Amino acid sequence: MIEPNGGSRRRTADERPEGPYELGDGQSADQKAIRDEQVRFVDFVAQIYDEAETLLGPTGSQREMRMILHLIASHFDGHLVTSSSLAAASGLTYGTALRTIEDLRERGLIVLRARTASGRSQSLHPSAGLLARWRQFAYRGDVLMRGTLRKEASPRPRRTVPPAVLPPPAALETKLSLGRGLRVLVHADPTFMAMLNLKRQFEMILGTSIESRAHSIDRLRAELIINAQRAVSLYDIVAVDLPWFGEMADEGRLLPLDALIAETGFDQSDIYPDALASSSWQGVQYGVPIMVSGEILVYRKDLLAAAGLKPPRTVEQTLAVARTLHDPKAGLAGISWNGGRGTPLGHTFMMIMSAFGQPIIDLRPTADGFDAENVSPANMRPMFQSDAARQTVEYLLDLLAVSPPGILRMTWYDRARTYARGSAAMAYSHSILAPVHETDQTSPAHLCTGYAPHPTGPKGRPIVPMGGYSLAIPANIAANRISEVWRALQTLTTASATKLYLANGSLASPRSSVSRDPEVAALSPLISAVDDMARQGYLRMWPRPPVPGIADLIAIAGEEIHDILTGTKTTREALATAEHRAELLLQSRRDL
Repeated sequence: MIEPNGGSRRRTADERPEGPYELGDGQSADQKAIRDEQVRFVDFVAQIYDEAETLLGPTGSQREMRMILHLIASHFDGHLVTSSSLAAASGLTYGTALRTIEDLRERGLIVLRARTASGRSQSLHPSAGLLARWRQFAYRGDVLMRGTLRKEASPRPRRTVPPAVLPPPAALETKLSLGRGLRVLVHADPTFMAMLNLKRQFEMILGTSIESRAHSIDRLRAELIINAQRAVSLYDIVAVDLPWFGEMADEGRLLPLDALIAETGFDQSDIYPDALASSSWQGVQYGVPIMVSGEILVYRKDLLAAAGLKPPRTVEQTLAVARTLHDPKAGLAGISWNGGRGTPLGHTFMMIMSAFGQPIIDLRPTADGFDAENVSPANMRPMFQSDAARQTVEYLLDLLAVSPPGILRMTWYDRARTYARGSAAMAYSHSILAPVHETDQTSPAHLCTGYAPHPTGPKGRPIVPMGGYSLAIPANIAANRISEVWRALQTLTTASATKLYLANGSLASPRSSVSRDPEVAALSPLISAVDDMARQGYLRMWPRPPVPGIADLIAIAGEEIHDILTGTKTTREALATAEHRAELLLQSRRDL
């Protein structure tokens, strides 16, 4: 209805004609909506058919698609596929199905792998090329669904070039020949838990059963030592904490990998340099990083913003922020950290001391830090009586007043959980533990967390002490298993496998290509934050140098500093005792 002044107004209910409101083209609004929805679906199906050419090629048929869907799903679920089972899943006649399978194999989309020594029985797997194409197809399908099947009509989505992302790991073309399967000893952390959860898929990829055992950090080290004393190793692959490599290699517990790497051309070019260096000793490579974690400061962005505070960059600023936000009556501590006696507190002391500009031993200074690769006997002098050690103790004493109750019993998971449940405004925490708040939507810290390098002391510089694990082969492994175990180790540490761990609960990547993969980066802002710190040169190995005796030095620090924090000893007394104990330890190692 046109108003006298030329404007328009909506019809009232009484003025509207009975029945559906008529549109200008003679269609009702309901009919128009139904038609639009159907047209959008037709457009979606047409575009999906177009995109299927990316997967199958222009000569591919839809009968092949049912086979590929079954093959891809079985690969991810870890289910065995044979020619007979794939033929049955295709819905085709048996003869037609077998001809189609052969055609897919000739086009490089299917890999046939012998199941028995005779080769008469074979399993079918998607090739690496097919998996790469499938990832591209899945990306485009997602774009089309979001762009075409919206409630409101929209222009046909332009063809977007998928970003360069890593495909899923493909099955080995020949399965591993390992009697009794692959035996693995790992650490009980999110990365290895993701690996264990993917056990069935990796058994399919490797073509053998996997038997895993997971331990806490101290039990893992003890088991590595016990295993090295056996005539033949119980394990094929072992996880080794990065600082242990000097000791494990020096004691002859690990197999050198240089010859195997050279022979197979295993690509390690995108592994963070310090992670790779941490897995070597005296110029020899003994491990391949599977996860890299950074010791960082995490903080509640929302709490700091509400109080008008900036993220701290120095230890003085950290104390100021912690004191401002510390509110025991509200159940909120200023900061949580590892205060438990022994190894937990030893790590805290050693890493914070690095932010004050001094490693725990007398490493040679370099332009950008300290040299932890070329370590001579002269560098193996403990630094417990340095100015940085005393300043670190004073800082820890100040932190006690703004820490949660029971801080001197707190360990790695305790500090992360305390922060995740909203009981601490900040925390010194390893990035590997970020899933406790990054993947928990009920956590007050979920999507409210900022990440920063260690706050610096007066003479320190921004530093992210590197942690993490590499996979290694025990030196006492049966010789006839080495080549096949090396194939397994390579497969478990590839960029594609690493991406799979991150997609299943881990947030720790040792490879820049994985950290910068757009699908991985979208999992958590932490991944890009740590990668950015690595690019800036903050992610370093020297705060926890992989030298013989480092685990014992950490334990000594954790015991003596704990005595200071509990008031059992004075700072002067405890640091002198730590220095003396460390000198005796290192001297005994030199005398061996």
